[in-house]
Amino acid sequence: MKITVVGAGNVGATVAQRLVDRELANEVVLTDVVEGMPQGKGLDMHESSPVLGSDVKVVGANAYDETANSDIIVITAGIARKPGMSRDDLMSTNAGIVKTVTEQVARRSPNSVIIVVSNPLDVMVYVALKVSAFDRTKVIGMAGVLDTARFRSFIASELNVSVEDVSAFVLGGHGDSMVPLVRYSSVAGIPLTEMMPQDKIDKLVKRTRDGGAEIVSLLKTGSAYYAPSAAVVQMVESIAKDKKRILPCSIYLQGEFGMKDVVIGVPVKLGRKGMEQVLEIKLSDSEKAELNKSADDVKANIAKLKLD
Repeated sequence: MKITVVGAGNVGATVAQRLVDRELANEVVLTDVVEGMPQGKGLDMHESSPVLGSDVKVVGANAYDETANSDIIVITAGIARKPGMSRDDLMSTNAGIVKTVTEQVARRSPNSVIIVVSNPLDVMVYVALKVSAFDRTKVIGMAGVLDTARFRSFIASELNVSVEDVSAFVLGGHGDSMVPLVRYSSVAGIPLTEMMPQDKIDKLVKRTRDGGAEIVSLLKTGSAYYAPSAAVVQMVESIAKDKKRILPCSIYLQGEFGMKDVVIGVPVKLGRKGMEQVLEIKLSDSEKAELNKSADDVKANIAKLKLD
């Protein structure tokens, strides 16, 4: 298993470190346009391997030739949000970056699965899909796993219970219109609505939607990377080990949930071949309306793209 991480900033480097720690590949390639940065971080990771007991080979590079024949490619490249910026504010700049990156990696690893992390997430998945010309099962966005993790962590803190006992699903676009599905959320199988009053649930839903902005505001410079990297690695593990986990991921829809030609977060089965199945769970009328609104927001941004 060879995994490439494009972008050696906070998200990319932390993803690479987690992959090395968990020995999810024989080789991890960390690439970035900044000369010396991926090499230095890669060497630092390699020097930690005797302590960790990890035999993963780590390669830092500025060019793309070292990424050839990767099984999984994680794209984290792009500018990060600053206080006051929405994910959509990053669209024009990051679309150009993701387009260039995808052209380079797809040509060298035509059989790979691409996981996109760059924001605005759903639009960047669309860019990578169109530029790579890969099957939609091979281009997947990391958003729902992160948003769900945030929702689960807030629920666990509010109830003072283990995060392991909290189950939840957050669907829709990775932005202000994301759709935390309260009806599908539970604690040790007990519906969330029986564990706390609606007003507290509403506050947690809002905090989940604002989760990224809350961290950006606190950091002042940069954005979240510990939770996003953990979410990426959960997806990578399901693909690398063919675990076939059911995870909320951003994927190009072809009629599922009554939607076409849009990328949005839905429950999918992740295995060695990438996205193996979209699970069309039943939604209430209000949930459908929220998901449709979220999809419309993504479509509006896709319409602004100029990929030529």
